[in-house]
Amino acid sequence: MAASLRNNRDFRLLWMSGLFAVLGTQMTALALPLLVLRETGSAVQAGAIGTVSVTAVLITMLPGGVMADRVERRRLMRLCDLGSFCVVGALVVAVWTGHVPLVLVLLVAGAGAVIGSLYGPAAFGLMRSVVPPEDMGTATARLQARTATARLVGPMVGGALFGLHPVLPFLAEAIGLLLSTVCVALVRTRSRSESGAGSAFSKAELTAGLSFLWRLPYLRTVLLVFGLGMNFAFGALTFTALTVFSGGGRSGLGGGTVVTFISVGALSGALLAPRLRPERHTWALIAATCWFCVASALAMAWVRVPLFAGLLCAACMCLSTVASIGFLSTLLAVTPGDRVGRVQSAAGFLSSLVQPFGPLAGGALLTAFGSRTTFGAIAGVLAVSAAVVTFAPSARPGSAPPEPAAPDAPSDSEPADAADAADARPGPDVPPAPAAAETPADRTGAGSPRP
Repeated sequence: MAASLRNNRDFRLLWMSGLFAVLGTQMTALALPLLVLRETGSAVQAGAIGTVSVTAVLITMLPGGVMADRVERRRLMRLCDLGSFCVVGALVVAVWTGHVPLVLVLLVAGAGAVIGSLYGPAAFGLMRSVVPPEDMGTATARLQARTATARLVGPMVGGALFGLHPVLPFLAEAIGLLLSTVCVALVRTRSRSESGAGSAFSKAELTAGLSFLWRLPYLRTVLLVFGLGMNFAFGALTFTALTVFSGGGRSGLGGGTVVTFISVGALSGALLAPRLRPERHTWALIAATCWFCVASALAMAWVRVPLFAGLLCAACMCLSTVASIGFLSTLLAVTPGDRVGRVQSAAGFLSSLVQPFGPLAGGALLTAFGSRTTFGAIAGVLAVSAAVVTFAPSARPGSAPPEPAAPDAPSDSEPADAADAADARPGPDVPPAPAAAETPADRTGAGSPRP
């Protein structure tokens, strides 16, 4: 499989395209709030950036999936890259001239989030056309490894560049977006759009992905428990660990240890996944992740060593990443080609719907009851999720026969003129890979998110 992907020219181009863009986005994810703090000195205004980004993503995620199924995906990706470049370019000019109004920063953050809601489903749709089904698990793991590496390196590089000059991280992202655009333009594969009847943004179209997920008991149960419940509880767990082991913000070393180990765990899981073939053991991996998180929360209630907490968080994230890749491979296998953008957006929407409230709940419990009770309460929520995943018949992949995915239309790998002519031909879509363990909250930079 590794050799097959190494020889897959279009996959390499899409992988590099995402690397350039994700690295730039992670650099500006740190630089953007730093810029607002530098200009205004207000932590509230700096925090508004993340709020605007997450809100914009949640509002536009389902319409973005519809657009990814209605428009030829490679073309849509190019338009998104150019839009992102214009947005970041406006910010570069503003920073360079020394006049950066907060309204512009919020518009940049919101526009980047909206563009990402369009780009993500389109990129996964094109990826499914580029990668054979038997290689999809390995391809998804490589996407995860790429993103985890960018999350680990990007903020450090962005912070260092910002220290040299505030314009540098945004300029670096603009250059990355140009390189990303070039990579997408060189991809030969086309993914045909769906010739849907009626309004593209009707209620039926917007909810088609959610309806598909709800009809399959396995997908429904795992997304509600592992996507909503676990995301919420793990967000509360990591925030509580960060707060407790940083001494309430007094020790950067303790908090930094926890954050660094979480990123290392995500990268380790992505690197291990191709060897473990998680699509064959998805249920066992999900159940193991849930129960290990329960044990970790209980252990952190009693052991107050930052290194120990970081190792536990890293192991939780590693298991979660491997399990997510296995689940996404299953989701991909049963999704019809003409609905893949909407299903991917619906799964991401459900997984990220309550995630922003996890840290808020953790902070409220910590303030009211103290750290030990907070860790215990989080362990209780995690235990409920673990019990459902372990014992509910619908949580097992074989609980109901999946709907067969619609046969994929052959992808075009022809010279540009012939392929552009094929863009106008109606026909079923060619498949994508769903978004792995990434969430909109990971993308608060100025540019567009990448899968």
